[in-house]
Amino acid sequence: QVQLVESGGGLVQAGGSLRLSCAASGRTLSTYFMAWFRQAPGKEREFVAVNSWSGGSTYAANVVKGRFTISRDNAKNTVYLQMNSLKPEDTAVYYCAATLKYGGTRAADFGSWGQGTQVTVSS
Repeated sequence: QVQLVESGGGLVQAGGSLRLSCAASGRTLSTYFMAWFRQAPGKEREFVAVNSWSGGSTYAANVVKGRFTISRDNAKNTVYLQMNSLKPEDTAVYYCAATLKYGGTRAADFGSWGQGTQVTVSS
């Protein structure tokens, strides 16, 4: 129902910062819960962060808490993931996801997905 396109990935040195963007089309994001997930080779897709349709409620996974921040600009129909103090273990393909009804932080809880953007953190 909503199409999502991520951008902003790339190569960055450990300790650096990067901001990912997720642009939506087809539907306004104002009524959606939005999340970021990531997946490294050989690993399952894991939850990173989520926020409510209003952007007023947010939650981040423990492994990124204090370093990553999710935010949204409903006027621009865009969700962001600000990543600071990046570590090599943050290397993964990062995916934007959306759901109309929040049911948890599993990948299966989100029905709309972007194509992913590669983030590589060098030592």
